[in-house]
Amino acid sequence: MNRRTAHRWLRVLRTPMGRTAAALVLVVLVLAVVGPAPWNARADAVDTANILAGPSAQHWAGTDNLGRDIAFRVLEATRLSVGLALAATAIGVVAGLLLGTAPWLLGRRLGRLVTGAVQIAIAFPGLLLALFFAVVFGVGATGAALAIGLAGAPTFARLVQTLLAGVAARDFVAAARIAGVGRLRILVRHLLPNIAEPLVVNATIGAGGALLAFAGLSFLGLGVQAPSYDWGRLLYDGIGVLYVNPAAAIAPALAVLVAGLALNLLGESVAKGFGMDALVGLPASASPSPAAAAGPAQPAAERPADDAPDDVVLDVRDLTVSFPAAAGPIRPVRGVTFSIRRGEAVGVVGESGSGKSLTALAVSRLVDAAGRVDADRLHLLGTDLREGDSAAQRRLLGSSLAMVFQDPASSFNPTQRIGRQLAETSRHHHGLGRRAAFARAVDRLRAVRITDPDRRARQYPHEFSGGMRQRAMIGMGLMGSPALIVADEPTTALDVTVQRQVLDLLTAIRTSDAVALLLISHDVAVVSEVCDRVLVMYAGRIVEDLPTDRLTTGALHPYTRALTAAVPRMDSPLDRPLPVIPGRPVDPADVPPGCAYAARCPLASQRCRDEDPPLARHPSGHRVACWHARPEPAHAEAVRPASVVEAS
Repeated sequence: MNRRTAHRWLRVLRTPMGRTAAALVLVVLVLAVVGPAPWNARADAVDTANILAGPSAQHWAGTDNLGRDIAFRVLEATRLSVGLALAATAIGVVAGLLLGTAPWLLGRRLGRLVTGAVQIAIAFPGLLLALFFAVVFGVGATGAALAIGLAGAPTFARLVQTLLAGVAARDFVAAARIAGVGRLRILVRHLLPNIAEPLVVNATIGAGGALLAFAGLSFLGLGVQAPSYDWGRLLYDGIGVLYVNPAAAIAPALAVLVAGLALNLLGESVAKGFGMDALVGLPASASPSPAAAAGPAQPAAERPADDAPDDVVLDVRDLTVSFPAAAGPIRPVRGVTFSIRRGEAVGVVGESGSGKSLTALAVSRLVDAAGRVDADRLHLLGTDLREGDSAAQRRLLGSSLAMVFQDPASSFNPTQRIGRQLAETSRHHHGLGRRAAFARAVDRLRAVRITDPDRRARQYPHEFSGGMRQRAMIGMGLMGSPALIVADEPTTALDVTVQRQVLDLLTAIRTSDAVALLLISHDVAVVSEVCDRVLVMYAGRIVEDLPTDRLTTGALHPYTRALTAAVPRMDSPLDRPLPVIPGRPVDPADVPPGCAYAARCPLASQRCRDEDPPLARHPSGHRVACWHARPEPAHAEAVRPASVVEAS
């Protein structure tokens, strides 16, 4: 238990409700564990001279129809009642975990079947399910425990599925997938530890519900059978003599009330202490609204030769990423073609929604399961990444491709130490032992210029600054021998000084080991400074592919010129508004025919609105997709001052 979790438990016990609930639960557990021994004989002692006697100093709750002391029988029943309730809770938790994690482990098709079955089960009331399972498994303690546990499993499974969906979208899970870690290992090491606390809260509250449900089944005659007895069975016997001795029913009912109340209060206290009230009883998330149809098909771009040179690290041809929608598939990435050579730095720029990050995710095989990635060619070091998930492909991605994500705060699993997370790659792919892998992790932290790496490797991610987390993320990629680093907005959340350090580090790694770099950024100035070549994306397509030294003086596409003109400069007039690109980016669900930039372009003609230009080689030497490609700058045509841009 780390210090943060221990502090939360102490915070639970500091509240009046938390202390009261903990004290009641402790008393119930002590009675269940050590209580029966002292009064076992008195609970089963038959006294025919005191049959159905009322409460007295000798028999606090009276006697039953055989003269046995009801109070001692209630105390004696504590072990069986609490034990069966906890067993039913454990069954529900285990079954819920299996059902909740099955979609992650089984994949999309089989996972949908499991999810559908869980949703159908949730539609039925829990009591109805418990009665159904009780009939299936038969009367008795074992059947009742299975019935109550399985009846609560669907709700717990739905909670697990919802929590997993949130954590699985985090960058550190994507990093583990890039490292080639299998689904089961990711589930055990990265997903479950991050959802453990809300699951504990719900399991605690569920124990109180299981206790009440078990007493109800025994009261109905479907639970514990004679000669054994629990509180529900004693309540059933007490109801039969209610008018003769009301205490015979009140005593077991009071025991059920106190124990159930203690468990529920403890669960509520834990929920408040851990700050997870919203997760208790979390409803099913709403389905996303259906999107519109996809845009028109795109013309084929200019393709490189079929045989890529030997120094090509990444070769991508006609890459398309699509997602299903009610009116037809949406294609946020449409026909992207490019290649990266060893030691080359290629930047990708464009507005938000242009498809930059999704292209990087497709290359890294990290597109969501609902998405579909198609390409005429998608090769990393000559290996076809379009083939199904395999151990060889995971090994290649884990050792030859490094991914640096945008948000350094979410790049690491918050429940594990930095060194352990870095060492996972070497242990999984290189066969190193625990100590050897940790030693390499320390060495990689030192390589990315983190001071005192041995001590830092034993710290948690929250103990690192933003720049240190980003450097550690780069160090994770260097645990193998990467041939390609994909950096998706690696400096967005960092200040200027740390930004420079991260960029210098990426440049040093690239030049020293001839590592290819794919740098995605909104900042044209950063890309101009770091990269050799720039890919300009708009509406899911590459509209221009040009050398960096031509970006500001030799750009041919109006959109590229507009991007560079919108970058503030040191000599920009302070008394004039900054230039901006008029209009809005294209919605991927509603791509117009022809050139997607035509509605915002001052050079657009009718041909631009009717025909989409292919990405073709221009006489100037680089590729551009424009019917009016101009070699001269046209900043005044491409942008407008911010003061005249419509608010819409």
